[in-house]
Amino acid sequence: MIEKQSENTNNSKENRSEVNDDNSSIDQENSSIQENISAENDDKETTNPENNVSDDLKNTISNNDARLEQLEKEHETLKSQYVRIAADFDNFRKRQSRDHDDLKVQLISKALSSILPIVDNFERARQQLKPENEEAQALHRSYQGLYKQLVDVLKQQGVAPMRVVGQTFDPNLHEAVLREPNNEYKEDIVIEELQRGYNLESKVLRHALVKVSMGPGPEVISQDESEKDKVEEELNSDEDSSEDK
Repeated sequence: MIEKQSENTNNSKENRSEVNDDNSSIDQENSSIQENISAENDDKETTNPENNVSDDLKNTISNNDARLEQLEKEHETLKSQYVRIAADFDNFRKRQSRDHDDLKVQLISKALSSILPIVDNFERARQQLKPENEEAQALHRSYQGLYKQLVDVLKQQGVAPMRVVGQTFDPNLHEAVLREPNNEYKEDIVIEELQRGYNLESKVLRHALVKVSMGPGPEVISQDESEKDKVEEELNSDEDSSEDK
């Protein structure tokens, strides 16, 4: 009995060792399979990242191109807006400068126009006053000194008197107060200055009040006609005498 039990135990041990050997072989096979699978996965991982990287790079490039195109369009839009704003500002600056200059000229013209009547009074007084004694002459000299200072100030401001006598009448410069026949001047010629006109640089500060010629009077015209008649009579008489011969 003891021998049989020992044999049974030995047999069971052998069976167990065989089972263990089988299990170890199975484990080895499983581990080899897992190693193969992991190797394949590693191979896939080594190949797939390249494809993924190339796809990502293409997407990035396409996105950058689209973004660059969008930025270029925005740049052109902003550039056109800047050019338009710069042009508008330049026009605004020129308009402001022109308006400022016009306003300055208007103010100067208004101020100088209020002084011109004083100049007229000085000129009338100079023409009418005739100092006889030394005291009157001294007063007249001081008076003329003030007049000269006033004229010099006007010259410094760009004011210049007009010279109108003998000039053709121009409504832009002159204001005709009287028109009368004149034997010395032709029609529409200024024959007398009643009030002096002034220019402020290239603009009219005050129009000149003038008298304008209407041309030769009726007497002169009749004399001319009579002289023409005499000449025609003489010519006719000369023709008649030549025909008689």
